[in-house]
Amino acid sequence: MRDEEARRKRTRCLACIAFGVIAQTIIIVLFVVIVMRVKTPKVRLESVGVTTLTTSNSSFKADLNALVTVKNKNFGHYKFDSAKATFSYKGTDIGEGTISKDKAKAKKTKKINVTVSLNSNKITSSDISSGNVTLTAYAKLDGKVHLLNIIKKKKSSELNCTIHVDTKAKAVQVLSCK
Repeated sequence: MRDEEARRKRTRCLACIAFGVIAQTIIIVLFVVIVMRVKTPKVRLESVGVTTLTTSNSSFKADLNALVTVKNKNFGHYKFDSAKATFSYKGTDIGEGTISKDKAKAKKTKKINVTVSLNSNKITSSDISSGNVTLTAYAKLDGKVHLLNIIKKKKSSELNCTIHVDTKAKAVQVLSCK
């Protein structure tokens, strides 16, 4: 009788241990799948301000102040290297600004000011006379997402925006990012 009772206790004890191991495994798997999943941070132009703008025939010179945002949805911080933000008109580069090396904290948005000088003689006189010059901005940020200072995943984010500059009002009319 005692042997049978001892066997039941051992069986019950082993069943509890097995249940505990299975429960911990499920918790760890859920943690890895939900929390440790690394998402690509988003880079956008939040706003663009025109500080100076001069135009004549096909000449276009402007100084812009752009606010670039890096939105990090991860549970770890995103360290990115410096990058060039290139502004172009119909595929021709007319200026660039530097996005400095920085870090976006976990679940936060980092705001970066970028100053850009644009200069081109290839803008059509019809665009300048109509008062609407369409520019595109492109940048690629390369960096790593650091989770718990253990896991480091490389992630690249791209900024791709269209800017409509009103040359008569000397202001940005439309700003849209993909």
